[in-house]
Amino acid sequence: MNHLAPIRPETFAAFNAEKMGKATIFRSERVMVGLNAFEPGQEHRLHAHEGMDKVYHVLEGEGVFLLEDGEESMEAGVMLVAPEGVPHGIRNTSDARLIVMVVLAPAPG
Repeated sequence: MNHLAPIRPETFAAFNAEKMGKATIFRSERVMVGLNAFEPGQEHRLHAHEGMDKVYHVLEGEGVFLLEDGEESMEAGVMLVAPEGVPHGIRNTSDARLIVMVVLAPAPG
C-alpha cells in the first residue's frame, strides 16, 4: 500500500471473533506498519522477536501490555517499545474493542 496522503489507521482494523485480527497498512524491506485488533478478552501471548524491534501504539480501547515480569496498563495514546529479544504481548481486559498500531523494523521475512 502506498500512503502519500493522510489516513486514519484505525479504519484498516480487521477484527476476528476467533483470534486477534491483523491488518497490514504499509510494508517495505525496512519497516512494516500494521494493526492488531482485539475483541474483548482476546490476547496476543507473551512472545519475542529475533532480529527486529517492535513498537505498539494504542489507538482505541484499553487493556494491558504483557511483560516478562508482569503487566502494564494501556489506553489510547500510550506507546510501548519492545526491543529485539524482549518478551511482550497484549491482552484486552475491557468490554470494548482494542486497536493497536504495530511498527516492526526491519519488516518480518
